[in-house]
Amino acid sequence: MKVVFYGSLIHHLPPTLLAKVKTLWTVERFLEKDPKEDLAPALADADVLISLVWNKTFPATPKLKLIQSPGTGVDSIDFAAVPPGVRVCNCYGHAEGTAEYVMLALLLWCQMSFVPSAESFRTERSWRYSGRVNGPINEELHGKTVGIVGLGAIGKAVAARTKAFGTRVLGCNRTLREVPHVDAQYPLDRIEEFLAQCDFVVIAAALAPETERLFDAKRFAAMKPSAVLVNVGRGHIMDEDALWAALKDKRIRGATLDVWYAYPSKDNLTIAPSKYPFHELDNVWMTPHIAAWTTGMVDRRWSEIAENLDRLARGEPLRHQLR
Repeated sequence: MKVVFYGSLIHHLPPTLLAKVKTLWTVERFLEKDPKEDLAPALADADVLISLVWNKTFPATPKLKLIQSPGTGVDSIDFAAVPPGVRVCNCYGHAEGTAEYVMLALLLWCQMSFVPSAESFRTERSWRYSGRVNGPINEELHGKTVGIVGLGAIGKAVAARTKAFGTRVLGCNRTLREVPHVDAQYPLDRIEEFLAQCDFVVIAAALAPETERLFDAKRFAAMKPSAVLVNVGRGHIMDEDALWAALKDKRIRGATLDVWYAYPSKDNLTIAPSKYPFHELDNVWMTPHIAAWTTGMVDRRWSEIAENLDRLARGEPLRHQLR
């Protein structure tokens, strides 16, 4: 059977996949910059396409059985353009790394002097941040209320870790179901009540019609002025204008943002992530979508993909099938 890799993000990974599959596969790979006509002969007899993208510009795929996303988000797959009978699957494995990123973010907001004190102590040999000289007092995560929007794989992993630090954990989700380590849950139509209680708000939801611009000016107004937002979900869950205003005017204490409104191409690695200069604000930690990018995630994700190829070859049900 034949699998085609498409995209620069996964161009180097066929050996990783072939080391994990137990069935026999041949591989071809292409980059986004390759002309679609070069892709046509490969797709003509391909059984599987591994790609973050699918749209109507792709060549004909008469034998295609599966479009396997190498990520969880399928924002760039046009399901209406997927040929009849072709299944679409995504994969996971990212919850552990993302949850650890969230914990780092929460702890840095509590231990606010950690970064400047380490730098000052290294470069100036200064003790001014020390408790020995009545330096600034840090906070503790223990005893805080952490609210998690989206109780999927990431949300559950964050709940387990924050609960271990002695926090009160609240959840807000489209559907209510029992989730370990969550003390209380709220539906989306009660999100203002949920937000009013939180010292930290972690966005771990997927982008969907119900969550797009979920955080607008009204929702930011419902948050405590001392609250901190951590977004590892999708940028467009937050209304861009409202987020900028809330942070610039210090309507909330601050934010750690790992997901954005614009993303780079291979030819432009310095594209601005937003129309607003968030980098000018002193109450924002900014990272370029790094939360899940860990060695553990890569191993788990490609193990899932290899399992799906083996399942397809053996005629077994696929994992994480979306259609």
